[in-house]
Amino acid sequence: ILLSFIGHPEIFPLVFTTKTQEIFNCRVDEDVTEENCFKLIKKEDIIQDLKTRATISDFHPVKQIVLEYPGEELLVVFDAKFQYGQNFYFVASEEAKENLLKPPETAEDKGEDKGEDKGEDKGEDTLEVHPYKPPVHKPWVSLGSEKEVEEESVKDTVTKIKYMISRARRKFGAPILFTDKNASHVKDSYIECTSYQDKTFSIKMLEKDIGIQMVPKVREASTQTKWAYPKNAATQYFPRQLSNEEKEESLSSEKLKEFLTSVHLRMEIALQQNEIMDVFFDDWKALAGDESRSSGKPDVCLKAYQSFTDLRYLKDRTISCVCWHPTIYGIIAVSAREQLSYEERVNLSDKSLLQQSVILFWSFFDPTHPQLMLECPEDVYCFQFSPSDPNVVAGGCINGQVVLWDISQHEEKLQNAKTVADGIKITAVNMVNASILNILHCTEPPLVRYCAVSSIQYSHKKPVTDIHWLPDYFQDNQMDAAFENRAEICVQLVTCSPDCSILFWDIPATKLPEQPSSEKVREEEIFSMPPDVPDTFKHLDLCWKPLIKINLDESDTNTEYGPVRISLRELHYHYKTPEKVQSLNTLEVPTKESPYTEMSTPSSKNLKVLENISTDFFVGTEDGEIIYSDWKMEIGSDSAKPVSQKHAQKYTIHTETINTLQRSPFFKDIILSLGGRNFAIWKEGVTNGAILQSSCSAGRYTVGRWSLTRPGVFFIGRDDGNIEVWDLLKKTYEPSNFQNISKSKITFISPRIASPTQHFLAVSDDLGALHVLEICQTLSHPLKNEHANVLDYFEREIKYLKYREQEFQ
Repeated sequence: ILLSFIGHPEIFPLVFTTKTQEIFNCRVDEDVTEENCFKLIKKEDIIQDLKTRATISDFHPVKQIVLEYPGEELLVVFDAKFQYGQNFYFVASEEAKENLLKPPETAEDKGEDKGEDKGEDKGEDTLEVHPYKPPVHKPWVSLGSEKEVEEESVKDTVTKIKYMISRARRKFGAPILFTDKNASHVKDSYIECTSYQDKTFSIKMLEKDIGIQMVPKVREASTQTKWAYPKNAATQYFPRQLSNEEKEESLSSEKLKEFLTSVHLRMEIALQQNEIMDVFFDDWKALAGDESRSSGKPDVCLKAYQSFTDLRYLKDRTISCVCWHPTIYGIIAVSAREQLSYEERVNLSDKSLLQQSVILFWSFFDPTHPQLMLECPEDVYCFQFSPSDPNVVAGGCINGQVVLWDISQHEEKLQNAKTVADGIKITAVNMVNASILNILHCTEPPLVRYCAVSSIQYSHKKPVTDIHWLPDYFQDNQMDAAFENRAEICVQLVTCSPDCSILFWDIPATKLPEQPSSEKVREEEIFSMPPDVPDTFKHLDLCWKPLIKINLDESDTNTEYGPVRISLRELHYHYKTPEKVQSLNTLEVPTKESPYTEMSTPSSKNLKVLENISTDFFVGTEDGEIIYSDWKMEIGSDSAKPVSQKHAQKYTIHTETINTLQRSPFFKDIILSLGGRNFAIWKEGVTNGAILQSSCSAGRYTVGRWSLTRPGVFFIGRDDGNIEVWDLLKKTYEPSNFQNISKSKITFISPRIASPTQHFLAVSDDLGALHVLEICQTLSHPLKNEHANVLDYFEREIKYLKYREQEFQ
């Protein structure tokens, strides 16, 4: 009835799998039945399913019809009787959908309604006569019936047998005699041609009954063991000693002289070989070691070395950043923040903290007690030690401010952490009173207050997601020109934030400019600090402003980019000019005090402009885009004001926020980026795209870091607590090693070279735990010619990328 009412063109049979029925809540006999067979599905849900499952979606055969459907909801009907050949069918027009959901009234129904409305005229009802409408020809639409007809048709698949019937030549043209027979002479006037047995093809079968019985052979055998009575036995031996007469006779014998003469030459050659080579060297063992390094896998590539956590400051918090102390062995610092998603952190960036936020310093020699704590005004998202003075720490807060600490007063405590830990252990063993032992364990580490914090008005409006110290061989000015830094002290920082800005911070001279008396009084109130806080950066506290601000937006398209990671080429490679080396000889910096205390700002007129400093940088955005741009300003043609350059390239490979953007420590133009479920490797100067892009991983990538000793190795952390170790010389399509570290997601990775034989990898998780792992020898010692082989691999990928682009053109 429906088929004749709405016609064939609007109905498309579909097969819904169990997965599809669960997604759209149309499970058979639960959500839809034979009586209630209609289900309305939103068009946007179907389009989302097509994007997610692509060709495996059950709506893929009618994808174009769904996209062109004018309505917002589509009608799917459960076909319990398989009227159209499948378990569901899809209605492709609004008119047909309305007719199904609200069927028109029949003539009988109308007659009944009229009878109810006009009860007094029941007997006077007249039958309505509808004018004849000739049938309208409609084009035939194929619904697959021709395929069913073709499948049901009988086709000959077996080769036909050919028969050839022959007769003798002499019988050709012979006359034929036919006889007549009266049908009445035959019973029932019917003659039957019965079949008969041809004796030519009958074969007689001979049968014979035979019985077979199988009986195993049995043999009797016996054995007898002779028993011996046990008894104790002992053996005593004595060395055979020669008497003095026998010794003299043996030494003076001709037989001994002939023996020594015969073996003298061979013995001399053997002694010479011992001096030339080590006869005890195991060549097979060394050969096996090379094979295991080149192709074999160690049982455990990352061995647990130490673990740190704190129930007071790290409970229910996630570790946001991990940094090793640049000079002191075994000291590692961590910062923690609330366990919030990225959107929640952005929305709560302007709210106060409910829990005190600190940066904890841990030592290998005392894993249960922090050695030092840095007080933070807000949760710290990232921080870095100064390369020129490890006692200076800079951090970025979740509210957009930049903070400076000076830990020079506690440097000796960090260096003596091993001695103090050993003393506590010895004292705890000798102590009898348990209360004294508890006091030792409950001792609070020193809390260091921050020296300076940037002005809220001029800081970032969203969390500082990345921070870097600029190198100590150049410094920028407000016109974006790179001058030489004769003091060779890191005095500038670069930060980025999702508020579409990149800020360059400068640590100016200690001297403050002359100001009116009212402003001096106000600054004295602002700069009043506790006596235990170093006054290294007190002139910057609450009034620190950025030197340069770069807005990542395009005025032409009105597009804004939220940077979360930044990578400058000059951050990892230092270039020193001959003039700079000569000027450093006249610089005198106190050895004990911090170099920032005696720092002064030289005039830029006497400094040389460095032309070989690269001002290009890579930026990873919160939308998963990679932007390659230049932070140098240009002078506009219309006005004399500086204008930022347009973004040179923009790439969209990652589907989620970029969480890692790091340059290789071996190749200054190779960058690793992570975001979502894949990673990519870029080469600066190649504008065709990434030279290597991974496939989608089973887990979401959260952080990644290059190896400090092997050019082709990098580590990647996932949200399921696993670490992937990638070796580009072994495999580029899957990780070479895979190891589980934690039950929660990995939040940060930081490698460290403690000694030539000891390499560490610090891994933090979302539960506030820090795991220090020792890297195995296979992953820490480079292979022979590994640098050249990795470089050759990158060059081949670049050539292939250019070739592929030419093919598509």
